[in-house]
Amino acid sequence: MTDLGGVVTVAGHVGRRPTWDCVRCGDPWPCLALRRIPRERLDLAVLIPAVSAVLGSAIRDLRGRPEGPEPPEIVQRFLWFMPLTDEEARAIAVRMR
Repeated sequence: MTDLGGVVTVAGHVGRRPTWDCVRCGDPWPCLALRRIPRERLDLAVLIPAVSAVLGSAIRDLRGRPEGPEPPEIVQRFLWFMPLTDEEARAIAVRMR
C-alpha cells in the first residue's frame, strides 16, 4: 500500500517519470483511482507538500511534448484536489519551473 497525503491508496497507483502515467493502470497520474478519493479523506497538510515535491519535475518532463499539456494544465492535473483558477495555476507553474 502507498500512503499519499494520509490516505491509503490502492497499491501501485504511482506516477512514473518521464511520462507521468500510473504504473498500475496506465492513465495519466494522478489517476482516477486517486482522484476518486473524497476530499474530506485527504490530509492536505501532507498531500500538498508531497505533490509539490514532484510538480516541478512533472512540468519539466511534460511541457513541450507534442500535443502535451501546458504547465498550467499540469498544475491543475497534479493539484486536482484544489479549486484553482487558470490564473492561479499559471502563477504556480511559473514558480515551479
